[in-house]
Amino acid sequence: MRLIMLGTGMAMVTKCYNTCFVLADHTGSFMVDGGGGNGIFRQADAAGVKIAEIRDFFITHKHTDHILGMIWVLRMVTKRLHAGWVTGEYRFYGHEEVIRLLKSFAEGLFKPALLKQMEENVRFITVEDGDTCRIMGRNVTFFDIGSAKAKQFGFTMELEAGGTERLTCCGDEPLKECGRRYAEGVRWLLHEAFCEDAQEAFFHAHEYFHSTVKEACETAERLGVKNLVLYHSEDVFLEERKRRYLAEGRQYFSGGLYVPDDLEVIELI
Repeated sequence: MRLIMLGTGMAMVTKCYNTCFVLADHTGSFMVDGGGGNGIFRQADAAGVKIAEIRDFFITHKHTDHILGMIWVLRMVTKRLHAGWVTGEYRFYGHEEVIRLLKSFAEGLFKPALLKQMEENVRFITVEDGDTCRIMGRNVTFFDIGSAKAKQFGFTMELEAGGTERLTCCGDEPLKECGRRYAEGVRWLLHEAFCEDAQEAFFHAHEYFHSTVKEACETAERLGVKNLVLYHSEDVFLEERKRRYLAEGRQYFSGGLYVPDDLEVIELI
């Protein structure tokens, strides 16, 4: 399985794209969030990702830098369905608020023909805390991350069907106690890191309910995580971000540490 980072930045970045990614292997693909607009198409093209071939999509929460790109994705797949360029079913997962908002955007913005096509070929799947769905032939369990802002879900996914090794994405806030059981000892943890620890006062990571590189790495070390991927970061120091974050993080985390740039691909298994 490969992790394709379409974007790695937080909401207000201008030098990179908002955080979103695709998990892919020979069985299919699973896209998580869409970033803040139709730039998702540029990112996908640059990464060699064909969005219309993806059948499963997940939106973590309603913030603009996560959901707005998915509205473009939904418009694109319904338009291609209507044109007869693709067939079959597309599935969009999210908690009730996200699904309601996504459908509301579509109903207010799409032409009647696309709405009719959406009704016929798109399934909106509302997930509750602890629900498990089959995606890419694997069990994927969604969980409420306990956000103090907008309601937000993460997920944990089998790396191999029926296997014990897992990948866990805890959204774009620090992992809380309610998500501990989904992250403890996992092979891969995807965790936000807003900035370096020394830069917290400048970027106000804590004010926006985010963590520093140091804090994310301390969490992963405490939980016995094998590999840690840091994302959802500032882009002020973009050219040096990888070097600086790795230098700080390796002081606090002994496992495999990754600070990907946009379009970077990580081989998970």
